[in-house]
Order: sequence, then C-alpha cells, then structure tokens
Amino acid sequence: MATEGNARARTRRKTPSFEGLRPASKSAAAAARAASAKTNTRCELALRRELWRRGLRYRIHYDALPGRPDIVFPKQHLAIFCDCDFWHGRDLEARVARLAQGHNASYWVAKVRRNVERDHRQTRTLQGLGWVVLRFWETDVLQRTGDAVNQIIAVLADTDVLCSPVQNS
Repeated sequence: MATEGNARARTRRKTPSFEGLRPASKSAAAAARAASAKTNTRCELALRRELWRRGLRYRIHYDALPGRPDIVFPKQHLAIFCDCDFWHGRDLEARVARLAQGHNASYWVAKVRRNVERDHRQTRTLQGLGWVVLRFWETDVLQRTGDAVNQIIAVLADTDVLCSPVQNS
C-alpha cells in the first residue's frame, strides 16, 4: 500500500481528478453544481443595484470579451469582475494550506490555483486590448458596496476624459 501511495505522489496530474470518489446520487451531484452560481451572485446583484441606483447603466455578462466580465461599461472600456473569495483564491496561501488538509486536497488546491492563474491571464488579455479591469472580492462588495461603486465611478470619470472626443478650438 505504501508503495502505491508513493507512486501516486510522484505522478503529477495536469488536471485534477475525482478518482475513487462518487457523488451520493445523480440528483445530489446536480444539486451541488446548481448551488454554485456562475452569474447573478449576491455580490454581483448588490453591486449592480447600487450602480443602477446611482444612475449608471452597464452591460452584464459580456460574452464578447475574454473572461465574460460580470459588469461592463463598453464605451469607457471598463470590465468588472465580482470574484468569490473561495473559488478565486482570496488569501491564496492560507486557503491552500486549509485545502491541503481536507478531502481530495490535490484536486481542490489545483482547481483554485488554476482559477487564479486564469483570472490573471484574462486580466492581462483585457488590458492588452485596451480595457481597464477592476476585480472586487465578494465579501468586500457585500460589506462595503458603496466603496466599490465609488471606485468604479472614479475610474469611469478618468476613462471618460480619456475616451471623450477631441474638441478643436
């Protein structure tokens, strides 16, 4: 048994695996997938409500851009992501340490690290295309929605100056 475990430890998988694990039932697996919202999360809705309340209009889930930003101001080239603390790796090293102690640790550590790498890649790609990218942590938005909106308004004010047409005197 110890030899088999050592062989597995030396073999690195490129993709995480649920090898040997099965959901309790098909309906339990479907319920678990459905519970993890991809869009219209509480954080995203709180931010959108406050933006709307302040008279700002935007597009949501803009699939024409890499990463499909949660909120987009197309004219100002501003893309906003509302990142879940767990899935997007807030306090990554502490999270990895906790995940490493749990069930199917290698899968979860790799999953969260891949998400963080993907987020960085998408941010760089959007910036390379001339977009300003803002990323907010879910708990920050839920606790201080107004602060996040104030930051967005400040960026919009800066980008409006940059995007405004040149006036000839």
